Amino acid sequence: GISPTTGFAVEEYLVGTCGLTRPQALKASPKLAHLRSAANPDAVLAFLAGLGLSGADVAAVIARDPKFLCAGVDKGLSPIVAGLSGLGLSHSEIARLLLQSPNNFRSRSIVPKLQYYLRLFRSSERLLRAINFNTALLAYKSKVELNVAFLRQCGFGDGDIAKLCSSIPRMVTANMERVRTMVALTEGLGVPRGSGMFRHALSAVAFRDEKHIAAKVDHLKKTLGWSDAEVGIALPKAPFLLAKSSESLQHSSEFLMSEVGLEPADIAQQPVTLCYSLEGRMKPRYYVVKFLKKNGLLKHDPSYYTVFKETEKYFVGKFIYPHKEAAPHLAEDYAASCGGEVPTRFKFT
Repeated sequence: GISPTTGFAVEEYLVGTCGLTRPQALKASPKLAHLRSAANPDAVLAFLAGLGLSGADVAAVIARDPKFLCAGVDKGLSPIVAGLSGLGLSHSEIARLLLQSPNNFRSRSIVPKLQYYLRLFRSSERLLRAINFNTALLAYKSKVELNVAFLRQCGFGDGDIAKLCSSIPRMVTANMERVRTMVALTEGLGVPRGSGMFRHALSAVAFRDEKHIAAKVDHLKKTLGWSDAEVGIALPKAPFLLAKSSESLQHSSEFLMSEVGLEPADIAQQPVTLCYSLEGRMKPRYYVVKFLKKNGLLKHDPSYYTVFKETEKYFVGKFIYPHKEAAPHLAEDYAASCGGEVPTRFKFT
């Protein structure tokens, strides 16, 4: 509405100058009813343009946080930008941060918070991605500090904590009891604290309850015919199996047992095999090796675990490149099978 004393029409300003839609302006204008002139809002818009925000970005900021138009530029926003620049953030990164959480941005405490988080995440890109998933990081720093201290007690180094924060930003803002429960569930899988797999295991059980994990373990036993002992061997080596979909596990295990001929006990010893892409990695490589064996081009039978595990560069160098004269189509057949086709030469009867 129009301020009765000065005639400053807030709603019209929001639509005409800030680019908000009429419904957005209607919703925002009561929060700005005290504004008497366009002087401060104009200064804020100039500040946002100076940071490189587009018209659409500016409209998004004001729609999310109408009171941003009331922030002081010289005493508030400019010193914040100077502080963030001093931490090494570029103007485009500062603009991203502002877009992600305008109301947190206009608080002076944003600078010390970012200083803490940059040390924790070890890169501004990682940090901005995490804030994008979980803006609560900017609101609950004290909670994060408690959780980080607890994770250190669990044997996590700073690098591990940075990776955990990046892959599951919600974990560090969760209640401490919740984090303790996740750690206990992880240990219950037989993965000891301080082992290299503990972080992966914690990621796999994060925000899942005991019932869900028990159901996943049951599914593994049914699908692979594993005993309790075999589950106990497999999970500490490949805890991320718990995050795989039932369908994906079903297809991979059928292929490994029916086609490749592996035994359930063998797979339990090398469970990471179940985590490789079936169509993009295991099948194409299996076809290549089968083709080479069928045509007498391999001196020794390789272990399929090795075949599936090796890097792409190593696999091509060992199994495709040496045979380009004896099998000139092998490289293109392999590429086609990686794309989901089954070339004629890979159809074995």
